[in-house]
Amino acid sequence: MTAQATAPRQLTTAELRRVTSSSIIGTAVEWYDFYLFAVSSSVVFAPLFFPQFDPAAGTISSFATFAVGFFVRPFGALFFGHYGDRIGRKNVLIITLILMGTASTLIGVLPTHASIGVWGAVLLTFLRAVQGFGAGAEYGGAVLMLAETAPKKRRGLYSGLPTLVSRSGCSPPTVHSRRCRTCPKKICSVGGGASRSC
Repeated sequence: MTAQATAPRQLTTAELRRVTSSSIIGTAVEWYDFYLFAVSSSVVFAPLFFPQFDPAAGTISSFATFAVGFFVRPFGALFFGHYGDRIGRKNVLIITLILMGTASTLIGVLPTHASIGVWGAVLLTFLRAVQGFGAGAEYGGAVLMLAETAPKKRRGLYSGLPTLVSRSGCSPPTVHSRRCRTCPKKICSVGGGASRSC
């Protein structure tokens, strides 16, 4: 085969815009979920899932569940990177979005220590691992998809967009955390996994 026969097709402007927007929106949504867990770890998870510890130890335990997501990220990137080569990056990005969305939703309705005891913390840690697995895969897949489809002379610019957008995903949770810090007792006083905002 000649190099010309194996070269990828150049995308039209509309196709490139669609690929770029789907990649950066997916990255923003996934990292919003990822950072929202960090805010929750500092504000509400300790009294809801680790009430058997004193406040300092409960907060440390809560942040330990947050760290789990970072430990599994490389494994998600390796696993889905392999399947991205086989079934396509678009399909993998859809799978990772569903994975992150499902894990985040289940964390939101998870029964607390008051309802199911230590299993609440176990399930929280497991769902956090699922979040990390999906986030590691989505980020690498988004960068690769943009690098492979971008115009040849602008690949660096397009490949950097997910990094820029992932940082913007942390802004809404950070703003929300300022609101939650003013009344954590009200949020944490509701049992059974439910919470209410101030």
